[in-house]
Amino acid sequence: MATENINDLFIEELKNILDAEHQITKGLPNLIKASESLELKDALSGHLKETEGQVERLNKIFSLLKIKPQTTSCKAMKGLIDECDAVIKEFSKSALRDAAIIAKAQRIEHYEIATYGTLKSFATELGLIEITALLKTTLDQESAADKKLTKIAEGSLLTAGINSEANSK
Repeated sequence: MATENINDLFIEELKNILDAEHQITKGLPNLIKASESLELKDALSGHLKETEGQVERLNKIFSLLKIKPQTTSCKAMKGLIDECDAVIKEFSKSALRDAAIIAKAQRIEHYEIATYGTLKSFATELGLIEITALLKTTLDQESAADKKLTKIAEGSLLTAGINSEANSK
């Protein structure tokens, strides 16, 4: 399909992020298994459930648009997932590996935040009120996941955080 207007671009971007979310649901279990920190495992496990809900939300958006859900290959996400796989292979299970996992996971979150922010803007421009709200829900989840990963890396008042643990080894 030729991209000739904002609506076409919106649909193409939806197809791309749907593929990205599918890649994430396949890649997150590997990160969960590779993590040493229980807090990180819990955060990634919770986000896996959210991501599965995000796929359902994207399918609902396609339904509201009266379009069959389709994907286009998200090469950016493939690269980000490949980086995650490399971290798992390069580091043994440790606080340092957890810090590296957080770094890679946050890159994924930032990609998603950028994508969903743009999609929300497109939906608003197209007057798609219900779809805008659905995209905002996902954008809020992605932002919260990013903040949670930062909190785990930095620690709270009572713990040093994964970054400090990784630095001490």
